[in-house]
Amino acid sequence: MRALVVANPVATTTSRGVRDRVLAALAGSLDVQLAETTHRGHGAELARKAGVDGVDVVVTLGGDGTVNEVVNGLLHDGPGQDVPPLAVVPGGSTNVFARALGRSRDPVAAATEVVESVRAGRVRRISLATASARGVSAAPARLPDPVAARAAADAGAAASPGWAEPRWFVFSAGLGFDADVIGRVEAHRARGRRSTGLLYVQEATGAFVFGRERRDPAMTAQLPGRPAVDGLFLCLVSNVSPWTYLGARAVNPTPDASFDSGLDVFALGRTGVLRMLRHVREAFGPRPDVRGDGVHRWHDLTELTLTARRPQGWQLDGDHLGTATGLRVRSVPDALAVFV
Repeated sequence: MRALVVANPVATTTSRGVRDRVLAALAGSLDVQLAETTHRGHGAELARKAGVDGVDVVVTLGGDGTVNEVVNGLLHDGPGQDVPPLAVVPGGSTNVFARALGRSRDPVAAATEVVESVRAGRVRRISLATASARGVSAAPARLPDPVAARAAADAGAAASPGWAEPRWFVFSAGLGFDADVIGRVEAHRARGRRSTGLLYVQEATGAFVFGRERRDPAMTAQLPGRPAVDGLFLCLVSNVSPWTYLGARAVNPTPDASFDSGLDVFALGRTGVLRMLRHVREAFGPRPDVRGDGVHRWHDLTELTLTARRPQGWQLDGDHLGTATGLRVRSVPDALAVFV
């Protein structure tokens, strides 16, 4: 089988030595070609070309951002039986998608698992989702501090007024607080600081305690056939469970999310510090079940539209994409074949 390995050379845990050992493990059963990404969006370009060239399997070696780009390339023209299946080798700091597929956290061990899956023909089709943003002020290649980006958007910086072309995501989308935290962390990374669980905790704490959004929530959620829910400052859309990780600790506000169902949503309205601490503890629990005043949870949705009366940060698969005043998400069953 012909395999294209799309590798991110600057992924958090992907050194040249790790890359070479992964390639050696894959080459035992696959005709491997390596392509390293050089710029944002390059993974999508490579994956789209692989589909045109008739490659049998596309393997990602990188983090969730690399997976997202490759999936967007593979599904550029939509799902279909002619789209090559995907295999994932984790190489980032969090690797939510790879963990959801049951892959080892060690890249070389995961590559061996991929080879075994290919030999056994263990392929399944999974549901994914698309997201279209409105009023977008795009994130530049090197993200500024998200507070500065929000100020520019509030001041009337150029933004697209309509709904943008849909983009695929594999495990999460978000508008509001979670995207702002990701943006803050990415601003640190752009200045050379390493992404860690502690950094996420620090930035989340600062954004919550001193931020504007929880005191004056700006978002409204519109669900098919249900009354709109307004006064939200956080809205997480999940396609897997857990939603993310802090190191080895699972963060799981949507425990029923699954590749075999639609989308799960966790949203919060105006919330105080003590109540938020309780919700965080519940999300980290062995049997997560976050409930209470201001908590909204929906399971197995086909679609959801979020709107905001002022620009909010937005993210897909843990990648901050700028600000927007709306986000429309749709579940797509059986969207992609993956080796498991």
